[in-house]
Amino acid sequence: MSSTLAELNNLTRERRLRELTKTFRGIERPLKNAKTVDSLADLITELHRVFEKDHVNIEYVNHLLLSYKSNPVDWIKFTSFDRFRYTRNLVDSGNGKFNLMILCWGEGHGSAIHDHADSHCFMKMLMGELQEVRYAWPTKKLQELDEEVTADIGILDEGSGYSKGEELKEISRKTLEFNGVCYINDTLGLHRVENPNNSNVAVSLHLYCPPFDSCSVFNKSTGKRTSCNVTFWSKYENGQPK
Repeated sequence: MSSTLAELNNLTRERRLRELTKTFRGIERPLKNAKTVDSLADLITELHRVFEKDHVNIEYVNHLLLSYKSNPVDWIKFTSFDRFRYTRNLVDSGNGKFNLMILCWGEGHGSAIHDHADSHCFMKMLMGELQEVRYAWPTKKLQELDEEVTADIGILDEGSGYSKGEELKEISRKTLEFNGVCYINDTLGLHRVENPNNSNVAVSLHLYCPPFDSCSVFNKSTGKRTSCNVTFWSKYENGQPK
């Protein structure tokens, strides 16, 4: 296959995936009679097989994450904690078709309110619990306040309340429990995630497809949007490239 044809196929696949974000809402239970995975390595292998195809069954991707049962032996080598903020640690880059990463949350750590760049976002709890709060998108007028400057998705931004604008409307709040899977895309709103526990850490597994390297963060008090580059704290096993 020529490089030009491969690039065209990748663009077509991405377009199809992004179109699915308009209708897909996630599934709560594994599919009946579908293949399951017994380890993180098996999960990665099956994800690569799924994303080799031109048409990706995103419901089956959701199923695979639900079927995997957390085992620290599988994922402890990818963890890396920081004293001041949560960390994003790349597990597998999916040949450019998806990103699989482990996020490590210290006591009380939380993200800014953010979107997902028109991609699918799956989040599975590997250890501990997290709280997810979802917000409605700000009005079109407020979105026009967008600034193309670098922000930090790792810093929780509640907003100062001194700028003009309208506070984001909270639409749901829930606890993400051990081995549970949460799904969100931009059609479903914005969200922030935090570890509300002041004595225990948490670890979560995230799958983004298509992958992205920038998104938007939002000021809770004003709805103001700021461009944000997303980076990794570490890449691959023990922070070393494969």
